[in-house]
Amino acid sequence: MSDTDPQEMQERWTRMVEQMNDAMARSVEQNLEAQATFMETWADAIDGSMPDEDTMAESFESYGRAYEVWMDAAETMYERVGDAAGGEDVSFTEFRDIWLRSANEAFKEVMGTTAFAAAQGNVVEAMMELQQETEDVSQETLTRMGLPTRGDMDEVGERLVELERRQQRVEDKLDQVLDHLEE
Repeated sequence: MSDTDPQEMQERWTRMVEQMNDAMARSVEQNLEAQATFMETWADAIDGSMPDEDTMAESFESYGRAYEVWMDAAETMYERVGDAAGGEDVSFTEFRDIWLRSANEAFKEVMGTTAFAAAQGNVVEAMMELQQETEDVSQETLTRMGLPTRGDMDEVGERLVELERRQQRVEDKLDQVLDHLEE
């Protein structure tokens, strides 16, 4: 068969369209998963702390702008699929890049809000509280097991430093006494 065989050209065209459809379906699926994960994380971060009306309005506006970014990306993808169907050379990496750029833009829209900053503050505060609770439990466990805690080790270190200072003072005085005796 030659390159101009209509049957072979049809098969190649069908394979290319199938590959593009698969790539686009994977991209859309990954995009939706990313949006869902982001919104779940955001909702978990807010977790019961209801922001004021202005902050909520700002949040909804930013999410609306982020949604527009996603829809623009979907429209661009649709156009590029049409271009590819029309014979233009469109690489799969271009589709990936469209989604990556739109994801970055959408996240910027949401992450720049007061509500997101407050949610991040709540997450950091919760993590610090958890860290302190973990530290307290580990210290208590070490004490119950008869092992030294960080506090115990700090105390030993402070005592050692004080003993070294005292020793140095005694050595200095001894040197003075020896100097007087030699004179």
